[in-house]
Amino acid sequence: MSDSLEVVSRTATGSRESRRLRQQGLVPAILYGHGEKCIDLAAKREALEAVIRHGSRIVELKGAVQTSALVRELQWDTFGVEPIHIDFLRVSASDRIKVKVPVDLKGECPGQRAGGILSLLLHEIELECTADNVPEKIHALVSKLELGGMIKVHDLELPKGSRALAALDETVVSCLLPAHKGDETAATTDGAEPELIGRKPAEEGESAAEGD
Repeated sequence: MSDSLEVVSRTATGSRESRRLRQQGLVPAILYGHGEKCIDLAAKREALEAVIRHGSRIVELKGAVQTSALVRELQWDTFGVEPIHIDFLRVSASDRIKVKVPVDLKGECPGQRAGGILSLLLHEIELECTADNVPEKIHALVSKLELGGMIKVHDLELPKGSRALAALDETVVSCLLPAHKGDETAATTDGAEPELIGRKPAEEGESAAEGD
């Protein structure tokens, strides 16, 4: 079930107006799609953060507009703490859309009890599905994952009518014996230095939709 979000219209745009809205506890937004005109909106920060915490991708917009919308893009402040702009895409229940959905682990892994290291390698997966059938998350069932085993994309249980856009043989979860220190040293010496990947918040400022 999708969350509802109260929105209000805004007539002014630009960086100065957006800063003023944020000071009032509002987040600037824009609604577009389905061949209709773009509408500039704003939503209360607390209400929007609640929607984000729930993991909702489809939102029922109320107030200034009455429509179902997909959270297409969410822009954060420099520290990645507060949302500063959101793009909504109009959708109907039958629309087929592409969304990225988080993957989590479900069950107790027998391979882990045997001394293996359980690793979630694919943290989110892109799906093609109807707008009324977007899952909050995809569960990787590890209750039958033995030591040395792997779960591939094609092993995941997807909602009916959904299609994974990732390579079907891509590894989602593995349960392997821990590497020996000697192996780790050799891997570091012989190969390239590991790349550290983290969340990079969006630059401050407005999205292209804001006209900056």
